[in-house]
Amino acid sequence: MATLTTQLEAVNTMLSYISESSVASIPTDLTTLPPSAEIAVNLLAEVSREVQAEGWHFNTVKEHELTADGDSKFPLPTNTIDMDATDASLDVVQRGLFVYDRKNRTDVFTTSTLKVDITYLLDFDQLVEQARRYITLRAARMLQARLVGSRELENLIIRDEMHAKARLEDIEGNSSDRTIFSHYDTASRVGINRNYSLR
Repeated sequence: MATLTTQLEAVNTMLSYISESSVASIPTDLTTLPPSAEIAVNLLAEVSREVQAEGWHFNTVKEHELTADGDSKFPLPTNTIDMDATDASLDVVQRGLFVYDRKNRTDVFTTSTLKVDITYLLDFDQLVEQARRYITLRAARMLQARLVGSRELENLIIRDEMHAKARLEDIEGNSSDRTIFSHYDTASRVGINRNYSLR
């Protein structure tokens, strides 16, 4: 039965690109791994964080309702990497793991609930397969650059990486049901924001 790419498989794919031996497991203490494998595990996590921070349909929740705590603050989930108020008129940002009101310069609010759009940092095994593949190849390119530095190998990985990115962007567009009219700038350029009649 086919399964999704695991963290271990991703690390071993990275190692295979630089002709290093695969590892049987990923221990809690990474220092027990061969140096190249330890670097690969850390790079995979680093790249996963970078890619997810871009905000994708698979790791973003719209109109998530937060409830104020006893100090009238809005705590955020510990794996929040980006957030914004659903109501565009509110100027709030993430400050640590709390919502911060930029206009009033405070993290204390007078309302008891707040709807926000949150981007989460997910574990590797919670990602869609296309994201796992793209992250693995991007991390593999960085690994070979640090440990090998082969221009020929880099070009080979880049080709695979760009294909994987295209596949991820394809499923992103399909799953989020985006159209060119989802963005004001694009819509206005094609005339969807006209205030005159075409008759």
